[in-house]
Amino acid sequence: MEEFAKAVGLSRPTVSKYFQDPGSVRVKVREKIDAGLAETGFRPNLFAVNLNRRRSKIIGLVFPSSLDPFYMGLRRRIEAEATAAGYLPFVFSSDGRGELEAEAIETLTSLNVAGVIMAPVGGHGAHHDKVRALARNIPIVFIDAPFDAEEAFVGTNNAQSIALITDYLTRSGDRPAYFDMPVVNSNTQERRASYIATMQRRGLEPLLIPVERSETWEFERYAFEQTNKVLAAGGFPSKTVLCGNDRVAFGVLAAVNQAGLKVGIGPDCDLRVAGHDDQPLSEYIWPPLTTVSQNTTEMGRLAIMLLLSKLDSSRVFDDPRMQGQHILLNAELVLRASA
Repeated sequence: MEEFAKAVGLSRPTVSKYFQDPGSVRVKVREKIDAGLAETGFRPNLFAVNLNRRRSKIIGLVFPSSLDPFYMGLRRRIEAEATAAGYLPFVFSSDGRGELEAEAIETLTSLNVAGVIMAPVGGHGAHHDKVRALARNIPIVFIDAPFDAEEAFVGTNNAQSIALITDYLTRSGDRPAYFDMPVVNSNTQERRASYIATMQRRGLEPLLIPVERSETWEFERYAFEQTNKVLAAGGFPSKTVLCGNDRVAFGVLAAVNQAGLKVGIGPDCDLRVAGHDDQPLSEYIWPPLTTVSQNTTEMGRLAIMLLLSKLDSSRVFDDPRMQGQHILLNAELVLRASA
């Protein structure tokens, strides 16, 4: 860094300040350093730099799946915002397993990370105790599913989103039966409870499709197998099926299509199917899936902004939602041909 600072005609402290936070130096200085980086290809050894800091410029990201499009969308936004703020994001996948989540936490602790954004898995046990210990020492923001009532959290307002689509389905056809998602985090219980409450509010009896309890993250396979069992036992209790998430709906659609049933809203259709999340494939399967859209981009932005505010109290964000520790985002109804 000494040699690079000399090459661009700046002091080493100025160059160091730039690498800690590019926005902390004047625009002309930043442009001069950017030009020098492009010309020389210099990059600081971030691990060496972090060894000299009480707290590193690394942010840990822990997601249950590295393949789920929902988490991929969150990751892209968080990484972009973190990098722009001068932080290096390290991403870990727990593969939906508590023991791997615990290993990720241990690794992040050894890296002396500045903070963590985590989508926690469900259940309780030793990994939860490690998360609590981490939260006592390092700023942490939970995303998608809350860890508990105290820790900072950004996610979808399940009470609003499920009520929105349940209301629509009850107005436009047979009362919906609910196809539960596997018990992978607290979203499972929240969405089921919201469906029941909405049906009761409308004076209708909730219809819970009898599916086996599971903690698998292979949602499509689970729903496909459970749907085949439901069909073999006589079929669904309603011509309208609301699924706990879109990936569950994909499995349901695959099974009923293979069984020769027609899904859609026409008079010649056997079944209506709806989901939750608005996964990227929801628009392109057949029939395109009616669902509710989570604002993934905003969720990721608010999570990293909330974490940055914890890391640096001098950062001020002009968003009244940042004043709270639990931020819930409303979803929007997306109508397509499946329901």
